[in-house]
Amino acid sequence: MADYFVHQSSFVDEGARIGKGTKVWHFSHVMPGAVIGERCNLGQNVVVMPGTRIGDNVKIQNNVSIYEGVELENDVFCGPSCVFTNVMNPRSQISRKHQYLKTLVRRGSSIGANATIVCGVTLGEYSFIGAGAVVTTDVFPYALMVGVPARRVGWMCHCGERLKLDGGRARCAACSSHYEESGGSLRPIA
Repeated sequence: MADYFVHQSSFVDEGARIGKGTKVWHFSHVMPGAVIGERCNLGQNVVVMPGTRIGDNVKIQNNVSIYEGVELENDVFCGPSCVFTNVMNPRSQISRKHQYLKTLVRRGSSIGANATIVCGVTLGEYSFIGAGAVVTTDVFPYALMVGVPARRVGWMCHCGERLKLDGGRARCAACSSHYEESGGSLRPIA
């Protein structure tokens, strides 16, 4: 007996690996070679392609496709209808499978509804991609990104609250974590 849940309308192909406590909801498809960690939640109409890797405690909302070359580390949130790509110059009549670029979404990152993550980028840990943003370059850890193309407009705490910097330092109003900005990046401090 499986120690994960798959809705009767969904398909999990032989050769896919799914961790304990994970839930795969309506009309989803997990293909062979996909690896999904523990305690994940895949919403309605989610597709997980072969060769993808999803960490533990990942939430993937409705209508998201995780294409080959995409890796989601632990605690990632993918908002409804966010989009990943895996090739830069697709043509229907030309196979480009040998040109797939790796996309890495680091631990704790959140991707807003309808955001697009162009292949070949890394989203730094605990980064926050606003709804509808189009990410075309690597994103610093804790960065708040919005717009088309996405640009950094601030910093986010690991708990998901926006930080207010004062003199290059910030204290989260929600969880009291402390951060320091230096050289265009943010890091937690004790």
